Amino acid sequence: MRVLVLAIDRDDDFGVKAGVKGPVIGRDKCLDAAVKLSLADPEDSDANTLFAAVKLYDELKQSGDFEDVEVALITGHHNVGVKSDMELSRQLDEVLKVFPADGVIPVTDGAEDEQIFPIITSKVPIVSTRRVVVKQSPGIETTWYIIVRYLKEIMNDPEVSKVVLGIPGLIVLLYGIAKLISLKYPPSAQIVSSAVSGVVMLIVGGYFFIKGVKLRPLELISRGFITFIGLVTGLIVILGGAIRVYLMLESISEEMIGGIPSSDLIAFLIYLNAINSYVILGIAIILLSKTIQEYLRRDPHIWYYATGIIMLPAFWKVIDLITKYSNPLIIRKTPEEDILLGLVFIAIDLVVSVLAGIKLREKVRSWSSSS
Repeated sequence: MRVLVLAIDRDDDFGVKAGVKGPVIGRDKCLDAAVKLSLADPEDSDANTLFAAVKLYDELKQSGDFEDVEVALITGHHNVGVKSDMELSRQLDEVLKVFPADGVIPVTDGAEDEQIFPIITSKVPIVSTRRVVVKQSPGIETTWYIIVRYLKEIMNDPEVSKVVLGIPGLIVLLYGIAKLISLKYPPSAQIVSSAVSGVVMLIVGGYFFIKGVKLRPLELISRGFITFIGLVTGLIVILGGAIRVYLMLESISEEMIGGIPSSDLIAFLIYLNAINSYVILGIAIILLSKTIQEYLRRDPHIWYYATGIIMLPAFWKVIDLITKYSNPLIIRKTPEEDILLGLVFIAIDLVVSVLAGIKLREKVRSWSSSS
């Protein structure tokens, strides 16, 4: 069996620092190349790699276990990547023409050079490997290579760089702006700092929330614009109603119970009764926009949303009756006749919504069959 002991210099330190052009074949030429690199840069581990390859060559030669043994050095390119690997592949072909080996023993100084093992195995089998580690710094090059590799991935991956680089960069940028503003307006330093902190928390929290629940705002807007507009409008109606009722709670309480609520529970019942209409209206807007969107898409599941819209008056009446009946301080207590009429209204509305939903479902089945 003919074995080739192959030293690998993927980043071409031999060529850049010592002017040695690869490939280098033979013991004497390899020793000469190793000496040149050691004199040019005594701290370069590639020289130790080549010395180790020559030493391994001598040991295999003396053992007599193989038919023939040769040692060689191949060098890549200082721009590590596709260009350097193509150069290593070309030089390996030259070496195999001179010494057609049956197997190869690669000698490397770290994980980076080992990246070309698939290239070697595509040309000749690897019978063994040898890694050379400088005793004064074991594992440093491999660790450094891993760190550099992940830093490159972070820089090249847009999604990762947005989190690892984008968010910290935004925080530093906002705080830098805040500091500059506070220099010109010292009394506003606390206000600016609080505003910047709020903006940072809003952006960071919003980003992680969107990522966590797998929301895609742009896709949501582009694929369901009417639904998006309805959702925003409905939420604004609910939020606006909640704020309005909160600010007018005293006047509403005066009208309902003739004074200020004596407990938090009474205040909550009054608030819930007053905000009821705004919540139902906001939900109706959202469901209506969804119904229109699905109608334009000719989605047969449109009957879900249409039925929900018809059911909303029943839900409004349920909340209205519960909040009024459970509040013992209401001036005009809900009479039993009003409760009975309310229950009849709820029952009629639910029956109508169910029948309308069944009828609509039968009507839209043709959409799915025609498509």
